[in-house]
Amino acid sequence: MATRRAAGDNEQALTIRAAVLRRRGGPLSIETLEMEGPRDDEVLVRLVASGICHTDISYVNEWYDASEGPLILGHEGAGIVERIGKKVKGFRRGDPVVLSYQSCGACAACRSGRPAECRNLYDLNFGFRRPGGGNAYLRSGVKGHFFGQSSFATRTLATVRNLVKVKRVLPLELLAPLGCGLQTGAGAVMNSLAVKKGASIAVFGTGSVGLAAIMAARIVGAAPIIGVDILPKRLRLARELGATHTIDSGREDVATRIEAITGRGVDYSVEGTGNGEMLRLSMEMLNQKGTAALLTGASGPGRLPGGRKALSVIQGDAVPQLFIPRLISLYRKGLFPFDRLVKFYDFRQINRAIADSMRGSAIKPVLRISAVQP
Repeated sequence: MATRRAAGDNEQALTIRAAVLRRRGGPLSIETLEMEGPRDDEVLVRLVASGICHTDISYVNEWYDASEGPLILGHEGAGIVERIGKKVKGFRRGDPVVLSYQSCGACAACRSGRPAECRNLYDLNFGFRRPGGGNAYLRSGVKGHFFGQSSFATRTLATVRNLVKVKRVLPLELLAPLGCGLQTGAGAVMNSLAVKKGASIAVFGTGSVGLAAIMAARIVGAAPIIGVDILPKRLRLARELGATHTIDSGREDVATRIEAITGRGVDYSVEGTGNGEMLRLSMEMLNQKGTAALLTGASGPGRLPGGRKALSVIQGDAVPQLFIPRLISLYRKGLFPFDRLVKFYDFRQINRAIADSMRGSAIKPVLRISAVQP
């Protein structure tokens, strides 16, 4: 591992390769950069793989403030611990880890076991700086620390708050997407909505997040499970993964079809499309006292007529260190076959992977990073 002393700094500088966003819309360029080593409360991780999430793609396409400088994205990393800071407990060199979102650990929400409600969530995940302040990327003007990780790179810095130690029973490249999208979809059903056996649910959008929600709905025994999308290929897969019914929203009237399937509406809905019409329907088609989980940053009116509710859900209200091992266990039992969503790409193919995801030919792109050096 190439290192040298960083000028004006007490830590060693590490040579890394990273996919850098320099202008809105991309493309991302693979560049050689220098990064500081871990502080006392940080962990250095050698990335093996990283999923590409809708949030990464949205940032590429909708980046509105280029004045903040070039960025390193990526927030579904998986890799091997290489070094740990002096104050880090519970990890050691060689540990396989999955990376998830960052939280402070000190606010009331974190202390009560609700890190997805962390008071500092936005700053820690979208502030492009270390939890303690500053930027670890030297002399280049590039900023990282996206979701506390910036996993579109060969190495990254994280903390114990966004690291999940995993067992060496499955390939790390397969586990990478559990850190955000799949956790969000499954967690929305299992945690946020706490869907009960026999309850009806409609999932609007059958990308990776929606399909994770459908698989989770099957696990908890929901019925009927309705998948809504405009892509027939994804609707067919939704059927195979647990949907009892599917609706092509480009060809069918969604409200009429839901009423025909259930006789009224649904007890729960999960909205992951960000489309205004689907957002409206996800709330309007609820039964009395039903609840909608809104996953794309949209905020509903909260209380709706008839005792219905709309929740803005972040990360499926999951505690990653507990929920990700649960999803791995369900996968090993054959109950959460998320491998069927994954399509692998070489790290150098990152722009192709993003394009494939945008046009719907890849549901969950995962970058193989370990072959790229340094």
